[in-house]
Amino acid sequence: MLLAGDFGKAPATRCCSENGDQRKNIKEKSDINIAAVVGNQPVCESTDNGDLPSYVAVFIEKEVGNDLKSLKKLDKLIEQMTEKQTCILKVLTVSSEIPKRIQSALKNAEESKQFLNHFLEQESHLFSSINSHLLTAQPWIEDLGAMINQIEEIERHLAYLKWISQIEELSDNIQQYLMTNNVPEAASTLVFMAELDIKLQESSCTHLLGFMRATVKFWHKILKDKLTRQEIYPYFMPEWYLAQVLMWIGNHTQFLDEKIQPILDKVGSSVNARLEFSRGLMMLVLEKLAADIPCLLYDDSLFCHLVDEVLLFERELHSVHGYPSTFANCMHILSEETCFQRWLTVERKFALQKMDSMLSSEAAWISQYKDITDVDEMKVPDCAETFMTLLLVITDRYKNLPTASRKLQFLELQKDLVDDFRIRLTQVMKEETRASLGFRYCAILNAVNYISTVLADWADNVFFLQLQQAALEVFAENNTLSKLQLGQLASMESSVFDDMINLLERLKHDMLTRQVDHVFREVKDAAKLYKKERWLSLPSQSEQAVMSLSSSACPLLLTLRDRLLQLEQQLCFSLFKIFWQMLVEKLDIYIYQEIILANHFNEGGAAQLHFDMTRNLFPLFSHYCKRPENYFKHVKEACIVLNLNTGCALLLRDVLQSTSGQPPATAALNEVGIYKLAQQDVEILLNLRTNWPNTGK
Repeated sequence: MLLAGDFGKAPATRCCSENGDQRKNIKEKSDINIAAVVGNQPVCESTDNGDLPSYVAVFIEKEVGNDLKSLKKLDKLIEQMTEKQTCILKVLTVSSEIPKRIQSALKNAEESKQFLNHFLEQESHLFSSINSHLLTAQPWIEDLGAMINQIEEIERHLAYLKWISQIEELSDNIQQYLMTNNVPEAASTLVFMAELDIKLQESSCTHLLGFMRATVKFWHKILKDKLTRQEIYPYFMPEWYLAQVLMWIGNHTQFLDEKIQPILDKVGSSVNARLEFSRGLMMLVLEKLAADIPCLLYDDSLFCHLVDEVLLFERELHSVHGYPSTFANCMHILSEETCFQRWLTVERKFALQKMDSMLSSEAAWISQYKDITDVDEMKVPDCAETFMTLLLVITDRYKNLPTASRKLQFLELQKDLVDDFRIRLTQVMKEETRASLGFRYCAILNAVNYISTVLADWADNVFFLQLQQAALEVFAENNTLSKLQLGQLASMESSVFDDMINLLERLKHDMLTRQVDHVFREVKDAAKLYKKERWLSLPSQSEQAVMSLSSSACPLLLTLRDRLLQLEQQLCFSLFKIFWQMLVEKLDIYIYQEIILANHFNEGGAAQLHFDMTRNLFPLFSHYCKRPENYFKHVKEACIVLNLNTGCALLLRDVLQSTSGQPPATAALNEVGIYKLAQQDVEILLNLRTNWPNTGK
C-alpha cells in the first residue's frame, strides 16, 4: 500500500521519465482500440492486459495529476467507472444474443423462400390452366360477343321503333283533339313533340330525325291554319244565328197568329202570316249559309259541326214550327254539288274513324246487355250494335234531302260502309280460325248475324222501299240492270240491301260450317271406341237386369254435351239452332254409315244400340226441340229394322224380296215406321242381323 506521499511521487516520477514520443504512442494506441464513451472520456475495450497499467496511469494522471485535492474526485470516478462497467456488461450481453437472432432470422427467411417457391409453382400451374381455359373458351367468347352485338342491335332497333311508336301516338292524340275541337290539348301535345325533337338532335338516326321534324312541321301547319281560320271566322259561334232565327219565329208566333193573320183574313188573302215570316227568315239563313259554307269546306271539324247544326235546325223548324217541306230550306244548300260531295266525304271519313275506334275498343266483342237475358237474346257484341246505330244516324241525317238521287248516293255510302265492316269482321275472324269455338269467334258470328237481320228488317221499311223504287227508275234509265233484276226490284222480291245480305249470309254459313266441322271432328275422335264395340256378342236384353249406357259411348256423349252447352251460351238462339241442326245432320249420317253399316248385330247388340241412341243420344237434343229423334232419321229407322222381332223381320224381308220397287213394299216399310230409308237400305240392314232362325236353308 502506498503512502500518501509515495502515491503522489510515483506518478510524478513516471511522468517525468516519459518523453513526448512515448505520450504520443500511448495516445495513438488508445485511439486504435474500440472505445466506449462515458461522459467525455474514452475507455478502451480491446486493450491488452500489458497496456492496461499504462492506460490507468494516463487516466489517473489526467484526472488527478499532482494535485492531492483531486483525490476527492476518486469516489465519483469509482462511481463512474462502475456505471461504465455495467454498460459494458450490457453491451457484451446484447452482443452475445445477436448471433441467435440472426440465425432465427435466417431460418425464417429460408422458410419464406420455400413458401415463395411453392407459390411460384402454383402460380405457374394456375397461369397454364388459365391460358388453356382461355383457349378453350375463345370460340364461346366469340359466339357470345356476336350474340351480344345482335342483342345490342335489336335493342337499338327496339328503341328506334319505340320512338316511332311514340311519335305516331302523339300524332294520333293531336288528331283526336282536333277532331273534338280541343285546340289547347292539341297545342300542348305538339309542344311536347317539339321538346322530343330537340332531345333527338344529338342522335345519329337521320331518318328518325327527319320523320320527327316533318311530323312536327305537319301538325304545326295544321294547328296554325285552324287557329287562323278561327280568328277569321269568329262569328261562327257554335250555331248562334240558327238558334236566333228559331227564337224569333217562336217569339212572334202569337203576335202573327192573333194580330196579323186576322187582318189578312179580312181582306180575303190566302197568305199565312206565320209561314211567310218564317220563310223570310229562312231566306236570311240561306244567304248566310251560302256565305259561310265555302269558308268551312276544308275544315272537317267545322264543316261537320255546321252540318249537324243545320240538320238540328231543320228538324225543329219542321216538327215544332210546322214549316212546310215544299218551301225553300237549308237542305237545298246542302244538296248543292260542291257542298254535297264534301258532306259525303266527311261522313265517310268520320264513319271509318268510328269503325276503327269501335273495333279496337276493349269492349268491342262484349254485349252490353249480357246480364239481361230477355234483352240479350241475339247476344250482339258492342261493336256491331254501335255500327248499326251509326248507319241509323246517317239515315236520319240524309232522309230529308229534297231529291231521291242525293238519297241514293247516301244509300251507296251506307252499303260501302257495311261492306267495309264485313271485310273487317272477316279479317278478325281469320285471326281466330284456330279457336273457332272461342268467345271472340262466336261474338263475330253473332255480329254478322245481327247486321244481316237488321238489314233484312230495314229492307221492309217504307223509306228504303221508296229508295228502292227510285233506284229502279234510275237503273231503268241507265240500263245498268238486266230485265230479271229490274223485275225482281219492281216486284219487291229483292231489296236495296240484298247484295250485302247475301255476302253476310255466306260469311255466316262459312263460320257455322267451320264450327260444326270442329265439333264433329272431336265427336269422331271420341267415338273411336264406340265404333269397335262387340255388337255381335253382346248379351240379350232378357239376360240383363237393367239396360245401361255402353261405357264406350260415354266419351262421345260427354264431348257432345259439353260443346252443345258451350255454344248455346255463346251463340244467339237462331245461330245455335242452325248449328245443332247442321251437327245432327252430319252425326246422323256418321253413326249410320260408320257404326251401324260397318258392323253386324245380334239381338243384344241391336237392343244396346237402340238403348244408347233413344235413351241417351236423342235426349241430349230434347232441350232444343220436342222430338229430337226426327233429326236422326237414318239412325232411328236403322234401330227399328235391327230390333224388329224375328217374325216381323222375316215377313218384311219376304215382302221386300217379292215386291221390289212396288207400292206394297213402301206400304210395308211405312207400316213398321220406315219413311226415310230406301228399300235397298232396309235389305242391307236386315242382312246385318245375326239372330235369324235356322230354317235349314
